[in-house]
Amino acid sequence: MTDATGAAPTPDPQPAGRARSLGRNTAIMASGTLVSRVLGFVRNGMLVAAIGVTAGVANSYDVANKLPNALYAVLAAGVINAALVPQIVKAFQRPGGKRTVDRILTIGTVISLGLTVVLTVAAPVLVLIYTPENWPPELMALAIAFAFWCIPQLFFYAIYTLFGQVLNAKEQFGPYMWAPVLNNIIGIAGLSVYLVIFGPISDEMDSITGEALTGDALTEAWTTGRIGLVAGVATLGIAAQALILIWPMVRGGYRFRWVWRGPKGELAGVRTVISWALAAVVIEQFGVLWATRIAGAAPLAAAAAGGNPDEIAGNAAYFQGLLIYLVPHSLITVSIVTALTTSMSRLWAAHDVDGMRAEVSRGLRTIGVFTVLSATVMIVLAPSLVRIVNPTTQPAEVTSVAWVLIGFSIGLVPLGAMVLMKRVYFIFEDARSIFFIHIPMTLALIGVSLAAREFLSPYWWVAGIAVGLSVSNMIGVLLRSRGLRKRLNGLDGRRVLRTYAKATVAAIVAGFAGWGVGLVLPDPVSSMNLEGFTAGMINVVASGSVMIAVYGLILWMLRTPELGDLVSPVTRRIARRVR
Repeated sequence: MTDATGAAPTPDPQPAGRARSLGRNTAIMASGTLVSRVLGFVRNGMLVAAIGVTAGVANSYDVANKLPNALYAVLAAGVINAALVPQIVKAFQRPGGKRTVDRILTIGTVISLGLTVVLTVAAPVLVLIYTPENWPPELMALAIAFAFWCIPQLFFYAIYTLFGQVLNAKEQFGPYMWAPVLNNIIGIAGLSVYLVIFGPISDEMDSITGEALTGDALTEAWTTGRIGLVAGVATLGIAAQALILIWPMVRGGYRFRWVWRGPKGELAGVRTVISWALAAVVIEQFGVLWATRIAGAAPLAAAAAGGNPDEIAGNAAYFQGLLIYLVPHSLITVSIVTALTTSMSRLWAAHDVDGMRAEVSRGLRTIGVFTVLSATVMIVLAPSLVRIVNPTTQPAEVTSVAWVLIGFSIGLVPLGAMVLMKRVYFIFEDARSIFFIHIPMTLALIGVSLAAREFLSPYWWVAGIAVGLSVSNMIGVLLRSRGLRKRLNGLDGRRVLRTYAKATVAAIVAGFAGWGVGLVLPDPVSSMNLEGFTAGMINVVASGSVMIAVYGLILWMLRTPELGDLVSPVTRRIARRVR
């Protein structure tokens, strides 16, 4: 029997120990990410209380804070992930490889520092590029001020990733995923001080109009100390997150030394891979730039048409939806992919194509079982999730962000598969294919975003951008899977598709069950603060539990073994305690 690609279906050749290792490593990373995300939501709720969701200050801060993340995406995807991580894994597999790793970290650190200095100086130009033409001068000035504090995060993001990949290559997965906990603790402390000194955003509403401050009043209210307390503490948290990894690296036996030169050909091919990978991410960032400008223009376009800009999703609402959307992805999907990257790199270095194909198949199936459920839960419970994260926001703001979250959630399933496939291409050191695949992906995002702007009211612009990102993810999966089938003599297609089909059937039934339960529960949107938060939690716990139970039961009835890969770390721990 052959699969859809014409290749024989590939069984999992891994012994039980390999499966347990994946489950254990995933559990370690997921636990760190879970704690970090919980603290992150607390921090985000405090940030929303301080600067709002749809207010001009929130959109200015979002543009500034987005800059180091966008720039880091270029640096990380173009240099660190594409070229350096596979080299680190290879280096640790050969005698004397530590010197090569030292050289890689030396190059990465110097490049990151140089770019950070240049881009920090260029903050006004970057803000001008990312903001729409209809922004008033006071918001531009505030965004530039925030950017000077935020862009230095780029260097520490890079250091965090470089150190983390060394730890991951040595299978020390825990510290990399637990380090952001320190970042969030520092952020919470800083925002606590801010709220004590300056109070929530509601305290600075205009006494006559009841709206947020604008014009000269806004400029005068946001002093240098106030800006530094919000953005400077955020950068301090990223720095701590990076530097704390030095301790587990040293304890694990790795001590960094500056190495500037090496044997000829030691990093052969790296320059080519970096060039293609950088080009791919630059193409991707054109889509992000376009979406940011459209999102930033939405509130003021609504105001020009006679609407209330404080009820229209803009940059900050886009970020809030993205924050929730990425939780399941970062919690489980990234943990699985990170654990598999090391094993896949070793298999490919050993020229074990069959083992590599089996590992990719296992990753796709395990990720699929999780992401199908996650997407369903977020679509059904979007208003409740937004209310929990933003208990102080107005009902109209919750609704606008919920629609953005639903638009994102449509693309959660292809996102998980796409990220795994991208790691495989990087293991192949084939960044050229990634570049060409990014072109239609970016065109799809821009095309859908433009269509939303041209044919929909400003209220739906940001939700349309989210749908565009989902369409882009779908195109990416289709194109990347086509290339991998050729390189791996198939992708175990029938087995993978069968797992996704079972998960989809289970998710549809579970989704309707959760929606039915929600009909008889308190409305989380209309209430605010503690009452709204409580209503949201009741909805998420009750409806979510029903969905998880129904989903798991149906998958068990359909005999889906991938379900066991996800829950085995938990069930084994329970079994040990019972014994």
